[in-house]
Amino acid sequence: MILKRRKESDELLKMRSLNTRMELTQEEKFHYFNLEKGYEGEVKFDRMAENLQEERYTINDLLLRVNNSYFQIDTTLVSQEVIRLLDVKNFEGDFCLEKDRFFLVKTGREYKNPIDQLNKCASQFRQLLQDLKLKYLVEATIIFINPEFTLYNAQVNHPIILPNQVNRFLKSINDTSSKLNAGHKKFAQQLISLHQTKNPFTQVPNYQYEQLKKDIYCKFCSSFLVSLQNHLFVCGKCGGHETVEDAILRNVKEFQLLFPERKITTTNIYEWCNVDLTKRTFCRVLKKNFTTFGKTSDSYYT
Repeated sequence: MILKRRKESDELLKMRSLNTRMELTQEEKFHYFNLEKGYEGEVKFDRMAENLQEERYTINDLLLRVNNSYFQIDTTLVSQEVIRLLDVKNFEGDFCLEKDRFFLVKTGREYKNPIDQLNKCASQFRQLLQDLKLKYLVEATIIFINPEFTLYNAQVNHPIILPNQVNRFLKSINDTSSKLNAGHKKFAQQLISLHQTKNPFTQVPNYQYEQLKKDIYCKFCSSFLVSLQNHLFVCGKCGGHETVEDAILRNVKEFQLLFPERKITTTNIYEWCNVDLTKRTFCRVLKKNFTTFGKTSDSYYT
């Protein structure tokens, strides 16, 4: 049973918007690509784990804090006898583990050692259990989900599941009986209540309203080659289409995410979308979907 579903992080959503509306540096693009790739891998694992049977609680995307130190868990499985902490990686290519180094063979580019990260996460989670005065067996595992991933120098005792082992790993979990009680449910709800909503690890570049491109872009391919045809925005690149109302609401949501300090007004959203629609159209959509405050030109929506 899934108690906390996975969703795209604010960091990913912001980086996706900024990648479309401004020119990112190569390092920023690399960070954005990794966020997209990581989320893609997590979603792929979620689909594979949907077939888990018996009684288990699945908690996705936990950000926890112990002694002012934060740690993240991609997937937490609460079973009868064991709590499994799963770190899903979507690396692609030939990688090598050499002592404490984890690097891409082709370029030599180093990445944070996932085993060190996992061990630290497991240690902090056990500290959390001690603080809660709970005793559970904890098993932490790295899931390499991409079929185009190869790891050299991996040892048998490493807490690693390679792409061709994922199905067997999930089957082994399925083959283990699990019956949950009220204590398990209380614990799972405690974990969710301890989830930190503000992530201190985010790396979003500085941006200003003036430097971002104002326009409506395709929701499917992010192209700005969209035109209005019969009350629909149609993409000239991929052919995708979206109703005027849906497009406006999507851009309102993006505007809120990027500029939470700015009010949602007809003028602000009209300028943000920058398309050949009247202000009256924007006003109608906003009044229909939001609560209006004020009755003059200073009115805004929440």
